Amino acid sequence: MSAFDGKVIVITGAAGGQGAREAEMLCAQGATVFACDLHFAAEPAPDEGPGRLIRHELDVADESAWEELRARIELEHGEVHGLVNNAGMAMRARLGEIELERWNRVFAVNTAGPMLGMQTLLPLMREGASIVNIGSLAGVTAHPAMAYTASKWALRGLSRAASMQLGERGIRVNLVNPGFIETPMTAAAPESFRAVNIANTPLGRVGSVDDVAAMVVFLLSPQAAFISGAEIAVDGGQWAHGGTKVMFDGDRAAGPLHRQP
Repeated sequence: MSAFDGKVIVITGAAGGQGAREAEMLCAQGATVFACDLHFAAEPAPDEGPGRLIRHELDVADESAWEELRARIELEHGEVHGLVNNAGMAMRARLGEIELERWNRVFAVNTAGPMLGMQTLLPLMREGASIVNIGSLAGVTAHPAMAYTASKWALRGLSRAASMQLGERGIRVNLVNPGFIETPMTAAAPESFRAVNIANTPLGRVGSVDDVAAMVVFLLSPQAAFISGAEIAVDGGQWAHGGTKVMFDGDRAAGPLHRQP
């Protein structure tokens, strides 16, 4: 038996990219997955794998929509064993270009959405439940996309505070910070941005949705039973060097005769 047999997992942003792959992996291990997205109709899909995939329309920034989801899960299953706050919204405007309405929408999706998800589904969670919030490399660096960056920094604080509060109930909260991952969101970025990210990543490639989904599944599982309050980078080592890889590359290119002893 899989550790996920009979478990109910809620995943937001599940119409594509990382969220869709997470849902596939968990269904394959026997979970009942509520795959939530603004672009889904609120009706079940055919069973996929040993588990069950249920597509549910959800605007994560709408408190009443979360309440409707909770009522449905409570009626049909009674309990939630895992929540993955994967839904996100990008906004690449710099200072001097930001429209307040769009800024607020980014925070509503990227920060308020996870808060509403945790708060609304908490009554259905028992000891052993696991929450995984999806942050970003932008949330630990001075990324130039102001609204996106600030919202992901805020998500770090929300996740840490939640892990502290919910620990006494035996509920774990962790944060995953992906780097440049091949998704529909990153596909809209300029090719130059992709090239710079690869050059700045020690492993020398972009990440895949499988790289992130595997970590999420692990954090939801009993194998991660003593991991809470953690921030885990899935970024090919990009965060670890703090931007100094360019100096390493320059030093290597200069050759040994040009290095200081």
